[in-house]
Amino acid sequence: MKRMEINTKNFGAINIEEDKIIHFTGGIVGFPELTEFALIHDEEKETKNSIQWLQSMQEPAFAMPVVDPLAILPDYNPQIEDELLKPLGELGADNMLVLITITIPSDLTKMSVNLKGPIIINADNKKACQVIAEGENYSVKYPVYELLKARKAGE
Repeated sequence: MKRMEINTKNFGAINIEEDKIIHFTGGIVGFPELTEFALIHDEEKETKNSIQWLQSMQEPAFAMPVVDPLAILPDYNPQIEDELLKPLGELGADNMLVLITITIPSDLTKMSVNLKGPIIINADNKKACQVIAEGENYSVKYPVYELLKARKAGE
Protein backbone atom coordinates (compact mmCIF):
# COMPACT_ATOMS: atom_id res chain seq x y z
CA MET A 1 0.00 0.00 0.00
CA LYS A 2 1.41 3.36 -1.06
CA ARG A 3 1.66 5.96 1.70
CA MET A 4 1.94 9.73 1.64
CA GLU A 5 3.61 11.78 4.33
CA ILE A 6 2.31 15.23 5.10
CA ASN A 7 3.79 17.62 7.62
CA THR A 8 0.74 19.15 9.30
CA LYS A 9 0.50 22.21 11.49
CA ASN A 10 -1.62 20.51 14.18
CA PHE A 11 -0.35 16.92 14.17
CA GLY A 12 3.22 17.10 12.91
CA ALA A 13 4.31 14.56 10.29
CA ILE A 14 1.66 11.95 9.56
CA ASN A 15 1.59 9.04 7.13
CA ILE A 16 -1.61 8.43 5.22
CA GLU A 17 -2.31 5.40 3.07
CA GLU A 18 -3.32 6.66 -0.36
CA ASP A 19 -6.52 4.60 -0.34
CA LYS A 20 -7.65 6.51 2.78
CA ILE A 21 -7.58 9.91 1.04
CA ILE A 22 -11.05 11.42 0.66
CA HIS A 23 -11.71 13.29 -2.59
CA PHE A 24 -14.04 16.32 -2.59
CA THR A 25 -14.67 16.92 -6.30
CA GLY A 26 -15.89 20.49 -5.71
CA GLY A 27 -13.78 21.26 -2.64
CA ILE A 28 -15.51 22.33 0.54
CA VAL A 29 -17.60 25.43 1.24
CA GLY A 30 -15.28 28.44 1.27
CA PHE A 31 -12.25 26.42 0.08
CA PRO A 32 -13.05 25.08 -3.41
CA GLU A 33 -9.35 24.53 -4.16
CA LEU A 34 -8.95 22.02 -1.30
CA THR A 35 -10.10 18.68 -2.70
CA GLU A 36 -8.10 16.00 -0.88
CA PHE A 37 -8.44 15.24 2.82
CA ALA A 38 -7.64 12.57 5.35
CA LEU A 39 -9.85 11.84 8.36
CA ILE A 40 -7.65 11.87 11.46
CA HIS A 41 -8.65 10.76 14.95
CA ASP A 42 -7.05 9.83 18.25
CA GLU A 43 -6.46 6.10 17.83
CA GLU A 44 -6.80 5.57 21.59
CA LYS A 45 -10.38 6.88 21.64
CA GLU A 46 -13.50 5.43 20.11
CA THR A 47 -14.38 7.57 17.07
CA LYS A 48 -18.19 7.31 17.25
CA ASN A 49 -18.79 10.32 19.50
CA SER A 50 -15.40 11.96 19.54
CA ILE A 51 -14.01 14.83 17.52
CA GLN A 52 -12.07 13.87 14.41
CA TRP A 53 -10.20 16.13 12.00
CA LEU A 54 -10.48 16.52 8.25
CA GLN A 55 -6.87 17.30 7.39
CA SER A 56 -6.19 18.86 4.00
CA MET A 57 -3.56 16.97 2.03
CA GLN A 58 -2.83 20.10 -0.04
CA GLU A 59 -2.64 22.69 2.74
CA PRO A 60 -0.80 21.39 5.84
CA ALA A 61 -2.10 24.25 8.02
CA PHE A 62 -5.76 23.46 7.25
CA ALA A 63 -7.62 20.94 9.41
CA MET A 64 -11.31 21.09 10.33
CA PRO A 65 -12.74 19.49 13.45
CA VAL A 66 -15.71 17.25 12.61
CA VAL A 67 -18.07 14.98 14.51
CA ASP A 68 -20.84 12.48 13.83
CA PRO A 69 -24.06 14.58 13.90
CA LEU A 70 -25.93 11.77 15.68
CA ALA A 71 -23.63 12.37 18.67
CA ILE A 72 -25.18 15.86 18.89
CA LEU A 73 -28.74 15.25 17.66
CA PRO A 74 -29.81 11.57 17.66
CA ASP A 75 -32.65 12.34 15.21
CA TYR A 76 -30.53 14.37 12.74
CA ASN A 77 -31.91 13.73 9.26
CA PRO A 78 -31.46 16.69 6.91
CA GLN A 79 -33.22 16.85 3.57
CA ILE A 80 -30.60 16.76 0.81
CA GLU A 81 -31.34 16.99 -2.91
CA ASP A 82 -30.50 13.63 -4.53
CA GLU A 83 -28.83 15.47 -7.41
CA LEU A 84 -26.13 16.81 -5.04
CA LEU A 85 -25.18 13.29 -3.96
CA LYS A 86 -25.01 11.72 -7.45
CA PRO A 87 -21.25 12.40 -7.91
CA LEU A 88 -20.57 10.24 -4.84
CA GLY A 89 -21.90 7.08 -6.46
CA GLU A 90 -24.18 4.49 -4.86
CA LEU A 91 -24.93 5.51 -1.23
CA GLY A 92 -26.59 3.39 1.43
CA ALA A 93 -26.67 3.06 5.20
CA ASP A 94 -23.63 0.78 5.16
CA ASN A 95 -21.26 3.03 3.19
CA MET A 96 -22.44 6.59 3.89
CA LEU A 97 -20.54 8.60 6.48
CA VAL A 98 -22.05 11.92 7.56
CA LEU A 99 -20.00 14.47 9.48
CA ILE A 100 -20.60 18.03 10.62
CA THR A 101 -18.01 20.72 11.26
CA ILE A 102 -17.35 22.16 14.69
CA THR A 103 -16.37 25.75 15.41
CA ILE A 104 -14.19 25.98 18.51
CA PRO A 105 -13.60 29.65 19.37
CA SER A 106 -11.27 30.85 22.13
CA ASP A 107 -14.37 31.16 24.35
CA LEU A 108 -15.33 27.47 24.50
CA THR A 109 -18.83 28.29 25.78
CA LYS A 110 -19.55 29.60 22.25
CA MET A 111 -18.63 26.27 20.60
CA SER A 112 -21.08 25.34 17.84
CA VAL A 113 -21.65 22.82 15.06
CA ASN A 114 -22.87 23.43 11.53
CA LEU A 115 -25.98 21.29 11.10
CA LYS A 116 -26.90 23.11 7.88
CA GLY A 117 -23.81 22.03 5.89
CA PRO A 118 -23.12 18.33 6.48
CA ILE A 119 -20.23 16.54 4.81
CA ILE A 120 -21.27 13.32 3.08
CA ILE A 121 -18.62 10.67 2.37
CA ASN A 122 -18.98 7.47 0.37
CA ALA A 123 -16.78 5.15 2.44
CA ASP A 124 -16.44 2.67 -0.45
CA ASN A 125 -14.92 4.99 -3.07
CA LYS A 126 -13.76 7.85 -0.78
CA LYS A 127 -15.70 10.48 -2.73
CA ALA A 128 -17.21 13.29 -0.68
CA CYS A 129 -19.04 16.59 -0.83
CA GLN A 130 -20.32 19.23 1.52
CA VAL A 131 -23.97 20.03 0.93
CA ILE A 132 -26.44 22.57 2.23
CA ALA A 133 -29.51 21.03 3.88
CA GLU A 134 -32.85 22.29 2.64
CA GLY A 135 -35.38 24.01 4.87
CA GLU A 136 -35.00 25.84 8.16
CA ASN A 137 -34.75 22.82 10.51
CA TYR A 138 -30.99 23.09 11.03
CA SER A 139 -28.75 26.04 11.79
CA VAL A 140 -25.20 26.92 10.80
CA LYS A 141 -24.27 27.73 14.42
CA TYR A 142 -25.97 25.21 16.72
CA PRO A 143 -24.55 25.72 20.24
CA VAL A 144 -23.11 22.53 21.75
CA TYR A 145 -20.99 23.53 24.75
CA GLU A 146 -23.68 22.88 27.40
CA LEU A 147 -24.74 19.64 25.68
CA LEU A 148 -21.18 18.28 25.60
CA LYS A 149 -20.52 19.44 29.18
CA ALA A 150 -23.68 17.71 30.46
CA ARG A 151 -22.85 14.56 28.53
CA LYS A 152 -19.31 14.48 29.94
CA ALA A 153 -20.65 14.95 33.49
CA GLY A 154 -23.01 12.01 32.95
CA GLU A 155 -20.24 9.60 31.86
